Amino acid sequence: MTGESHKRQMPHFTGQPLILMADAQDWDADTIATVRKYALQNAVEYDGDGQAGSVLGRLLGERADLRGRARDLKELVESEVAAANQLAASEGVEAARAALAATNPEALQRQKQQKRVGLKELPEAIRGEVVLRFAPNPNGPLTLGHARGVAINSEYAKMYDGKVVLRFDDTDTKVKPPLPEAYDWIEAQYEWLAGRPADIIIRASERMPVYLAHAEQMLSGDFGYVCRCTAADFKQLRDAREVCPCRTRSVEENLADWQAMNDGEIAEGGAVVRVKTDLELPNPALRDWPALRIQHTPHPIVGKAHNVWPLLDFQSAIEDHEQGVTHIVRGKDLMDSTRKQTLLYEHFGWTYPQTLYWGRVKIHEFGGFSTSGMRAAIENGEYSGWDDPRLPTLAALRRRGFDAAALRAFWIDLGLTQKDISISMQTIESFNSSEIDARCERRSFVRDPRLLSLDASGCSGGPGTSISNARHPDGAVEGSRKWELGDGAILIEAADADDTGGSLRLKDYADVDIDAGTSVARVESWSRSDRRAIVHWLPQIMARKARLTRVIGHDLVVEEGMLEGFELVEGAIVQLERVGFARIESLPDDGPVELLFLHG
Repeated sequence: MTGESHKRQMPHFTGQPLILMADAQDWDADTIATVRKYALQNAVEYDGDGQAGSVLGRLLGERADLRGRARDLKELVESEVAAANQLAASEGVEAARAALAATNPEALQRQKQQKRVGLKELPEAIRGEVVLRFAPNPNGPLTLGHARGVAINSEYAKMYDGKVVLRFDDTDTKVKPPLPEAYDWIEAQYEWLAGRPADIIIRASERMPVYLAHAEQMLSGDFGYVCRCTAADFKQLRDAREVCPCRTRSVEENLADWQAMNDGEIAEGGAVVRVKTDLELPNPALRDWPALRIQHTPHPIVGKAHNVWPLLDFQSAIEDHEQGVTHIVRGKDLMDSTRKQTLLYEHFGWTYPQTLYWGRVKIHEFGGFSTSGMRAAIENGEYSGWDDPRLPTLAALRRRGFDAAALRAFWIDLGLTQKDISISMQTIESFNSSEIDARCERRSFVRDPRLLSLDASGCSGGPGTSISNARHPDGAVEGSRKWELGDGAILIEAADADDTGGSLRLKDYADVDIDAGTSVARVESWSRSDRRAIVHWLPQIMARKARLTRVIGHDLVVEEGMLEGFELVEGAIVQLERVGFARIESLPDDGPVELLFLHG
């Protein structure tokens, strides 16, 4: 279709039903009428500012037969949208509404799509019988990424009166060995974020007899075998769909090698146990996949008790069955794990759990961090510890002042979309602000302070020697902060004095002029008299030295200043006027108050 063969004449609008010309050779009358319906509907809903993209989406939602011609529809849709918008603009939205009512009155009843609240339902879930699991590797504490698993699984358990198994997947003694302290850290962090402890707690390393018994059962049942091929040789055979020579060995031979593996008679890399699968499977990763391997490296918890350790796909599959897991929520990058484990379940005659997936979420500010990388950086002295505020660990976020309910709400709101997305921490910060604002008292923090002397001699009245400021501007925290003015010495930020040209309003107090070349702030009016800039300030008598530490990129930047000393509490989060939220880290008797910036 060319633009020449599809010409359209813009109508003269008279308030009557909309009539447009369309080339019947290009589009049938039903298609034109359907496009027109959605163009008018969109113009009515958005006050004459209908959008072609929205109309096209609605059209294709109704007419699946047109989806293959979406590109060709563009000109027709744009023309009808322009006409509908022109009708609404020239004769009013009610004229467009009347035109729609004359042809498609049912379209006036369309409701805008409602935003989903909470998580979608679990498939085949029975209340009281749902069992989920959260299975971190304890090679470090939980991170912001782990928080997704805690929030989603614990919320589903809450929805269905179910249980969550907290399982430590700690059977890798070599590449990602567990950190002994991490077990307690993770249990505490899970409880903090979920709002309750996990229902069942398991350390896989303490369940080794269960996995080894199932491996032996697999070998005895001849749906597994001990493979002595090198990794490179096996890969070549697997990719060619050729049978590994070890695959046809007898059960007795496999069990003999299995015993040798467990007795430490075979070196690391000398043998693996494989699950027999169809060698014609399209995905090479599923063909005779490895289930257990030899590791002689001592385990930090159980030491040298075992020479053979399960790989994660085998260990996780066995434990899910043992614990009666009904639903697994995992990343879509683990779909192969689901396929491998389903094949194993078929061998054992078990039913695989219902599985749901989510896509990757990249947080701009923390794109390059991994637990292993952070651990190495901490050991090298690049970070002060797991709670260094520059890190995306829950320990660091909690130290800064992030609220568990806010993190939980963010992940639940995001849900289980399989779409890969990239977001900024500002999105999470907005959830946190909504959660904490109502309970955070205000305080004044003056950076790079400039000392001024108030002069109210030319302005009668005024509040006297003290003033009261609200603890919270909306009254969410009742009460007030009493400020003593003392001898009239006050502090403002030097930049405020420079930027306002000498005339400014001290917030909730007075309009003042700063005399050029002096440090005198002359009161001009107690009430707001003009549009001069409003600045925060602080009576010198109320001020304490303070240091505010910010995270800027991968750096910690310290800003020094004077903090309002009214009822400071260590660990409390306050909102600093015109600065943002901050957590009071320490209140030393002989040094500055230490503040850690949270967010704006």
